[in-house]
Amino acid sequence: MEPVTLTTGRLVLRPFSRADAEAVRDACQDPEIPRWTDVPSPYSLDDALVFIERIARTGWRTDTQYDFGVFTRDGGVLVGATGLPRLALAAPDRRAEIGFWTAREQRRRGYTAEAAREVARWAFTDLGVERLEWYAQVGNEASRATALRAGFRMEGTLRARLPHRGTRRDAWSGSLLPSDLGLPSATPYLPAPRG
Repeated sequence: MEPVTLTTGRLVLRPFSRADAEAVRDACQDPEIPRWTDVPSPYSLDDALVFIERIARTGWRTDTQYDFGVFTRDGGVLVGATGLPRLALAAPDRRAEIGFWTAREQRRRGYTAEAAREVARWAFTDLGVERLEWYAQVGNEASRATALRAGFRMEGTLRARLPHRGTRRDAWSGSLLPSDLGLPSATPYLPAPRG
């Protein structure tokens, strides 16, 4: 797929470019990012370039993952990253997983939830995704709060779901459906009866 750019009222979501490498490196110096994600620690400029020029670019070209840099519309300041790191787009699956991180100085402004909602809309309308999944290590309260603000419904705790730095970790899970954003889905959904 050709990379796309998405916009919201406050943000531009676009593929990372080489010019973003120093900002990505600087953001990933925050110990909270490698604590909860798979970014290398310590994080160097070479790590940022590998991510931007090899991992992210290859993901778009091969349709295996779609990574967006999240920037403010006013000033183009790096907010963080969001994307779809795992895809199962063929019928009948039609699902994807979302992930995100936020630069320390951009937190608590609602930017990442805004970006996640926009990526979700794009996934539902342009990619045909019918279920968007979110996972975070148990204890990652910031990610959970962001997912909830973006509209995800929490589904539970999955044992040993996430391998992280040589250890399997329990994960919280959540999902977002097109109907949660008022969008149609190609496949009807029959929820379990309540009670």
